[in-house]
Formats: sequence, structure tokens, C-alpha cells
Amino acid sequence: MAGLLLPGCATNALKTAPQSHDQPWAPETAAPAGGEGAVETGGAATSAGVFSVPADPQVAQMQPTPGIDPRRAYGLPELIDIAQTQNPLTRVAWQQARQAALATGMVEATYLPFISANVIGGWQDVSASLPVAIGSTSQVSSRIEGVSPQVALQWLVFDFGQRDALHRTARHNATAANILFNGAHQKIIHDVTRSYFLYSAARGRVRIAEQNAVNARDISAAAQARNDEGRGTTVEVAQGRQLVAQAQFGLVQAQGAERDAYQVLLGAMGVSPMTRLKVREAGRRALPESVGAPTEAMIKAALARRPDVLASFSAMKASQSAIGAAQAEFMPKVFLGAVAAGGDASFSATGLPTIGQQASATGVLLGVTVPLYDGGLRAAQLKNAESLAAASEATFETTRDTAAREIVISAETLRSALASYRAATALASAAAVTYDAAVDAYTSGVGDITAATAADSGLLTARQAQSDAHAASLVAAANLAFVLGAMTSSEVPAGLAGR
Repeated sequence: MAGLLLPGCATNALKTAPQSHDQPWAPETAAPAGGEGAVETGGAATSAGVFSVPADPQVAQMQPTPGIDPRRAYGLPELIDIAQTQNPLTRVAWQQARQAALATGMVEATYLPFISANVIGGWQDVSASLPVAIGSTSQVSSRIEGVSPQVALQWLVFDFGQRDALHRTARHNATAANILFNGAHQKIIHDVTRSYFLYSAARGRVRIAEQNAVNARDISAAAQARNDEGRGTTVEVAQGRQLVAQAQFGLVQAQGAERDAYQVLLGAMGVSPMTRLKVREAGRRALPESVGAPTEAMIKAALARRPDVLASFSAMKASQSAIGAAQAEFMPKVFLGAVAAGGDASFSATGLPTIGQQASATGVLLGVTVPLYDGGLRAAQLKNAESLAAASEATFETTRDTAAREIVISAETLRSALASYRAATALASAAAVTYDAAVDAYTSGVGDITAATAADSGLLTARQAQSDAHAASLVAAANLAFVLGAMTSSEVPAGLAGR
């Protein structure tokens, strides 16, 4: 028996842990009695320095997101709808809101009595030897057995408002969770919108790079033609080939950035990276000249509907309600108890007839419990509740001020982006004129390849700057709508995308 108990000692579980701080851990596999496969028990070290972990194919099962047609082109509103349906963050926020609601219900249940049913049963056998045998009887045996069913009631009748305070705390926490649920959807809408515009900008840079490659080949062909006619040099031919190689390198980089932006968009949507879908281009909507600075009334209206500000405010009120619950711990509690029980017992002894008895009992108790001394525990709990309330109030003020600052900064960012777009548009127009003139001059034998190359590089830079500034303006507009608390549905970013 001792040999069977020794392996059950608690310290033997250390065998499943790494055997040394500098040696890798690997599981020990042991076949179970049923022969259904190996069981990992752990502890054995692998070869020195190899800190790999055992692979589990179950965690690597990734499938494309269902319900997506790879042949259909999805616009921004459709992408947002997919994200709100498939993104795991929405399910997390939903479950958190449900948990907070259930916590409110659990507090409400404490107002009601607690009723339980209990059954107690048992028997007892007693045998004793007689000092003098009576006939053939040398010992006396007795047996007592019985069953007692009971129904008990416990009810906290009065607690000086402790449950009320806890209920207010739970309701405020539930309100905060509900607000954060909507806030999670607003953030997903914003993230998908931002990623969509950045992906559109990346695709635009690819088109610009492709056009730049065409321009580079035209210049290189012109240099080769001039050299064949005896009007050029091998240096110009080499410069033309270098220009083509540079344009091809830029195209490869732009294509890589496009693929990265596509994965960022899938990540914002919360779908599998294995998903393949077509993204419809955003309309090239005209941008306004500028936007005005946010007014104080606009900022106050935005703060009144910002999910993070409202959730922080609810959390502050919840912590303040918790102070009342801590204060009620110093007060008496009045409780009511009741019981209804029945009994069925029997007694039998050697040589005697069995005696049975049935009985019932009921009782009601009203009691008061008064805390007298607990070593300062309740006082510490009250101080802790007050400290949490003060910290929560400071957190709310910080959240509110940060939100107001975000609104001002986002408005300034949008104004700067619009100004940059106007400047980049003028630059692109001028660069196009310069490029056309430089290439025409070079092909006609008047200009040189250096000017044509510089004009081509300038045109590429200007067009990329214009595309980036346009995307930055749309991203800034989406961010301003988000910090204003207005990114509440897919219709808002659809208006920015020009449908």
C-alpha cells in the first residue's frame, strides 16, 4: 500500500516541469492504457540549446472567412459590414456586456430569499457482549435508522443599503460595458475605413510606378534611337537603362507595399489572412479647400457622445457607489431564517419489537448581526473604495481632456492634409508640364537626357505626393469623424469614399 501511495506525493509533479533553468523543456509521451494515443507528461530535456515547443496541429487550422465571394468586388460599406460580423473583437465586447448584465442580475437576486432542500439520513448499529449469557444469547445488538427531510429559508431583510449600493455599482458597470460594445463597433468602422484608404493609396502608388516605368522605357528608347542615329552617346544609353532599372525597382517596392496594405486591411476587418477578396476602388471625390476649427460647442457635443468618455464616467459613478457598500459594512444586518423538517426514525434491539417514530418541526428565526471588531478590515476596505473612487475620477478627467485634445489635433491634421493636397496638386501639374517639355526636347535633339531623367523623377515624386496627400486627407477626415463620436455606421465612411 505504501508503494502505491508514494507516487501520489505532490512534489512528484515537479517531474513535469523543466529540470533546470538553462535546459529546454520537452514533454514525455506515455501511451495510455486504452491505447488511444500518447499522453504528454512533460519534463524530459531535448538536445542542449534547442528550446522548441511541441507542435499542435489543432492551433494551426486556419480557414478562409466564409460567406465571401472572391469574384465580387467589395466597396467600403460592404467591407465594414463583413468586419462587424466576423471580427472577434465584436464578440469579445458582446460577451463582456452580457457578463456585466448578468452581474447586475446576480446582485438583484440577493434581494430575494434563499431556499434550500436538505435530506439527512443514516443508521447506527451497536453490539455489546453480555456478561452472563441468557439462554443462547450472549450479546445484544441494536440498530437505529432514520431519515429527516428539511426545507430551509434564509433571507437578508435589511442591510442599511449595502445591496442598493452594490446594485448601483453593477448597473453603472453594465452601462459602461454596453457603451464600450458600441465603441468597439465604432473603432472597427474607423480601422477598416483607415486601412481601406491606405490600401487605395498603395494601389495608386502601384499605378504611378507602372506609368513611371513606361516613361522610363520611353526615355531609354529615345536614348537608344539617338545613339543609333549617331546623335547620342553610350553614356546616355546607359543612363536610360539605369532609369528603367530604377523604375522597375520602384514598381516592385510599390507592389510589395500594396500586398502589405492588403493584409493590414484584412487585419482591421478581423478576417483570416488566407481570405481572398477583391476591393473596389474608392471614388476620386473632390476634397474641400479647408475646414474650420472646432468650436467649443462642437467639442462639448462630441464629448457627450464619445464612448470612451461615457464609459469612463460610468466607471467613476460605479466606484463612487462602491463607497456606500463599504460604509454599510459598519452597520447591523437583519436576517430571517425558517425551517420545516420531518423525521422518520426506527429503533430495533435483539429480542424486542421495532419501535418507529414520525415527527415534524417548523421554526422561524429573526436575528440581528452587529460587527464589533475585525482588526480594521472594514476601515481598510472603506479607504480602498475611496481611493479607487478618487483614481477613477482622475481617470475620467484625463480621458475627457485627452478626447478634447484629440478633436483639436485631428481637425488641425485634416486642415494640414488638405493644404498639402492643394500644394501637391499644383506640384504634380507643374511637374507634368516640365516632363513633357523635357522629353519632347530630348527626343527632338535639343535637350539632354539628364534633364529628361530629372523631369521624370520629379514627376514621379509629385504624383506620389499628390496621391499620398489625397489619402492622408481622407484618413484625417475619417479620424476626425471618429474622435467626434460620429463614426457610428458604414454610411459615414461611405460618404468619405464617394461611394
